[in-house]
Amino acid sequence: MYFLDHLWIIPLFPAIGAVCMFFFGRKLSKQAVNGICVGLVVLAFAWACVAVWQYTGYSAASPGKPFEKVLYTWMGTGDSSLSYVAHGGRTAEFRADAGFLLDPLSCIWLLFVTGVGMLIHIYSIGYMGHEGGYYRFFGYMNLFMFSMLTLILANNYAVMFVGWEGVGLCSYLLIGFYFQRHSASTAANKAFIVNRIGDAGFILGMFTIAWYFGSMQYTKVNLLARSGQFHIGDPVITAACLLLFVGACGKSAQFPLYVWLPDAMEGPTPVSALIHAATMVTAGVYMVARSNALFVLAPNAMKTVAIIGALTAIFAATIALVQNDIKRVLAYSTVSQLGYMFLALGVGAFAAGVFHVFTHAFFKALLFLGAGSVIHAMSGQQEMQHMGALGGKIKTTFGTMLIATLAIAGIPGFAGFFSKDAILWETWSREAGAYRYLWYIAFLTALMTSFYMFRLIYLTFFGKPRMDHEVEHHIHESPKTMTVPLVILAICSIGAGYLGMPHSLGGSNRFEKFLEPVFANEATVLEEGGKAAQVAAGEQQVEHTDPMEYTLMFASVGAAVVGWFLAQRAYKKADKGYKEPIQEISPRFYKTLFRKWYVDEIYDWVFTGRKKVGPVRLGAMGLGDAMWKFDADVIDGAVNGAGWSTRMSGTLSVLWDNRIIDGLFVNGVAIVTRLASYPVRLVQWGLVQWYALVMVAGLVGFVFYYVVKW
Repeated sequence: MYFLDHLWIIPLFPAIGAVCMFFFGRKLSKQAVNGICVGLVVLAFAWACVAVWQYTGYSAASPGKPFEKVLYTWMGTGDSSLSYVAHGGRTAEFRADAGFLLDPLSCIWLLFVTGVGMLIHIYSIGYMGHEGGYYRFFGYMNLFMFSMLTLILANNYAVMFVGWEGVGLCSYLLIGFYFQRHSASTAANKAFIVNRIGDAGFILGMFTIAWYFGSMQYTKVNLLARSGQFHIGDPVITAACLLLFVGACGKSAQFPLYVWLPDAMEGPTPVSALIHAATMVTAGVYMVARSNALFVLAPNAMKTVAIIGALTAIFAATIALVQNDIKRVLAYSTVSQLGYMFLALGVGAFAAGVFHVFTHAFFKALLFLGAGSVIHAMSGQQEMQHMGALGGKIKTTFGTMLIATLAIAGIPGFAGFFSKDAILWETWSREAGAYRYLWYIAFLTALMTSFYMFRLIYLTFFGKPRMDHEVEHHIHESPKTMTVPLVILAICSIGAGYLGMPHSLGGSNRFEKFLEPVFANEATVLEEGGKAAQVAAGEQQVEHTDPMEYTLMFASVGAAVVGWFLAQRAYKKADKGYKEPIQEISPRFYKTLFRKWYVDEIYDWVFTGRKKVGPVRLGAMGLGDAMWKFDADVIDGAVNGAGWSTRMSGTLSVLWDNRIIDGLFVNGVAIVTRLASYPVRLVQWGLVQWYALVMVAGLVGFVFYYVVKW
């Protein structure tokens, strides 16, 4: 049990790599950087595999029993030796330990984060081989892995929040890796700011849980949530869940906070793969799944999750239909697939949602890395209208990307078919009514997904060459460091789905059974308009023998085939003058989709007021004018009442506005703050890299101290 007992070493491996790069990376050769950064991620994956294997033995007698390792008490009140005693939903003490937890849910995330992350690191050796800032890139990537592993292995919301903020910081650093480009720095700022909005919701939800339950530890909060002390629809729990979901919308790019993710394509392609497949965007899904015991007590919050997920899925899919940048098509595809995952969580199909996260990690990583291989072959070209006929020139890339496309489209036999069909079936099989509308939305999204993904395949690999002759002359397959990870991910994009093969297809759905202990809450009664509807809190135990399941399965496959057929008709023989079907049908609607429904323009107008004064800025200006007029009217009234002259009134107005309001309350406060903050400014340099280094070094120091102390 040594590997399981030392679970904390898994995130420590990439943390060590990040510290080494920040301190010594500039002086190291590329081979040394590879050996340290890639080697440590390989060790993390190996350690994770053994730890999960030991966990299965640990929990054999009691399936799903969580293994918890507490390093030290991070935050606490009262005597830490007191036992955990519930008092009306609260505890005699409050503690937030620095600890790690392994259960079936974190096992799944741990394996695909370390496994896919390892393959992306290996791929990056070839992709980034000729780029500047090589050591800096791998240092950021290692820090990203450390943050995500901290998030998923945390045993409480406070430690999760450390990893949560860490992945936000790393996304900023990696999206803006090419900081010389204005578009990259702007995209990094956009990601950072939008995620701060979501993080505000997360931290408020976390504080609400701490106040209401007296603890932030998962096992204790879940124990209380399932104890029967709280009624369905508890307003405080509902508020906490909605606040947590705001955080999930930021990290996992759900409407309206999705706008940062497509712009994240400004970073290197391996970064896009890591963000979209294994790390940041899955954090929100993980947090909601981890909080399932709370969400089942808040049916209105779950409905919100389902509705936002379904609307985000179809909204992003419509935009992906007409994008020309190969990476942006995949970016909007990720937003759409994340919507599928939240739809599953919102209808209570937690295992189905997690299963789609698992399969999506493989085929989406493959798609992004395959897109990187295409861009590598095309000398940096990303626009699909300037590609074509690459299938016979980069055969490994073409074959693996085709497998990933078949998977995400939901073609039978590939991983995406099993996970997407599970979500569609679970959505339909919930109570009749509004959930059926969500199924129709998800079904239409499946058709769109097939269309835009096969559009990508045909425009990239089929048709006639549409690139410059100079670019065409240099097209070549990527090196083995890039193609071998593609082949491995292609195999996983086929085989991963069979872990969750349903009973209706002769399988035993081992994936769902493995997760049952995490989501096996007692059956609860959700009240809707005075009417009770029996729903399983975790996975509704429906025998997969309903003939309707086969009907819906054929319908979803039919949608995938129709989308494939339409894309083939429109793009298989594309030349330089090919036409977009949507553009021919409705040029105005095509323009709306191409401009992404003008959401970015609306945000710019509302919040920044570019070209014109936006309503937010206009409101602030109006408030300032109103306050100034109010002050002037008050002074005029006082002067007239005293019988003084109009000149005296003007003088007093100027003195009040300039000396009291501006001078004392505005400038005076600023001067005092500046003087008081001077000592702090001596160590606050404004360098994000420095802050990241201090955070990681401090955490490593804490861990080292307690290891030595033991």
